[in-house]
Amino acid sequence: MQLDGLALRRHGATLLFVLLWSGGALAAKWGLAHASAFAFLVIRLGVALAALTLIALTRRQWWPAPGTGWQVAGTGVLLIGGYQASYLLALASGITPGALATVLGVQPILTLVALERRHSARRLLGLAVALVGLALVVAQSLMSARLSAAGSVWALTALACMTLGTLAQKGSRQTPLDVLPLQYAVGLALALLVAPTQPWHIDGTQGFWLPLLYMGLVISVGATLLLYRMIASGNLVTVTSLFYLVPVVTALLDWGIFGHRPTALAVAGTAAILMGLRLALR
Repeated sequence: MQLDGLALRRHGATLLFVLLWSGGALAAKWGLAHASAFAFLVIRLGVALAALTLIALTRRQWWPAPGTGWQVAGTGVLLIGGYQASYLLALASGITPGALATVLGVQPILTLVALERRHSARRLLGLAVALVGLALVVAQSLMSARLSAAGSVWALTALACMTLGTLAQKGSRQTPLDVLPLQYAVGLALALLVAPTQPWHIDGTQGFWLPLLYMGLVISVGATLLLYRMIASGNLVTVTSLFYLVPVVTALLDWGIFGHRPTALAVAGTAAILMGLRLALR
């Protein structure tokens, strides 16, 4: 009975993470209609850092364990600052969201190859099928993609930052709340360095602040805490494979909230993702 309760909490946390992270795509799209990308990012990271600082003050613990500061900061440069900045720069360079999502969908395969030297053909095939399904879900955006050299470089940089940052975070023995304040501080510093080279405007309306608070508090704090806990306690290939489900749930939320029906290709892609994940994670 105790094991059943533990499994229920673990699956509940996983489902909550996928649901929250999937809503982030819709919130970001809404917010970016009212602000430039880097203005939104810098203020979002600032909101997250302020929230994490308040939590750290109540815990009286706002710095990582002695001797780990540089490692934690390096992970923050990759996973918080580098990934998010590269993601936005890829989009600004002409990469469509669908094409970028497909590039980032290679991460579970890279993680499998990096961590499991004796990776089975079944797991590799399953992840490949899920990646094909992801491409089908975002097919409309993928087919309109115009790959520029700069956009491709930034997309691959985002993939490298996410993969290496996740691997680095897996090696951390500290609780997420011990490392996140410093990671968001260095992530914000990196974003501030890039921001002067990018357009900057916000309109200050409700359409800016509501999605900003969702992204800054719910995603950057709540969902990231869930992600870090899953990284610490679970198989990293399994955890990164969850991101294949995000476009699927986003499409369902888009249908349920805004009435945008999924295309036949998206439905077929969803089936392929589920089949691939069942094969890879069985």
